[in-house]
Amino acid sequence: MNSEAHSGLSDGQLIEELASLGQKRRWRRGSILIQEGDMGDTLFIILSGRLRVYSSDPSGKEVTLGLYGEGEYVGEMSLDGGARAATVATVETTECAVISRDTLVSFISQRPEFAMTLITRLIRRARLATESARTMALLDVYGRLTRLLTQLAMPQADGTWLVAERMTHLELSRHLACSREMVSRLLKDLQHGGFISVQGHSLVLLKALPQRW
Repeated sequence: MNSEAHSGLSDGQLIEELASLGQKRRWRRGSILIQEGDMGDTLFIILSGRLRVYSSDPSGKEVTLGLYGEGEYVGEMSLDGGARAATVATVETTECAVISRDTLVSFISQRPEFAMTLITRLIRRARLATESARTMALLDVYGRLTRLLTQLAMPQADGTWLVAERMTHLELSRHLACSREMVSRLLKDLQHGGFISVQGHSLVLLKALPQRW
């Protein structure tokens, strides 16, 4: 039996109900909400804006683990009392509902079906992390780039595929764990080859991207 059968509320409605119990806070673009390695026991539910979850090494090299928007949340992995597993920063002006561990535990006791929502999302993110690790190990930079663009693109009536919110070359390099220069060169080559087109803030995949470059 799913969560809706228990309470009549969808997963989205449960998250909205939980968000209403938190403290609303707004951050400017580039603000750090969570620092990797710090201790913490709060959950951040995104009300507007976007957050980037990433990890970095002592030299400052970063790899993006995920981008999250309205209706999603971050910080749940620290609720076991452990250290933060990654850093979380705002991509744009962002408002979140900040939920304490005590509030979350109390909410689950009143809405036990939310535990399944939490578990389901954790499983989904674990699968994505596993797939990301596999991609990093088995695909070269070009393979990782084409895979990401294909995942982000939506089919259009004219047969093309549209990436509505085009990432900057820096953002792409952080997703792909490579240099910004490498991303710029690959995108320029694909554009000259007639495979992609830049239209304002969007990226259009004009035809199927070649498997190898």
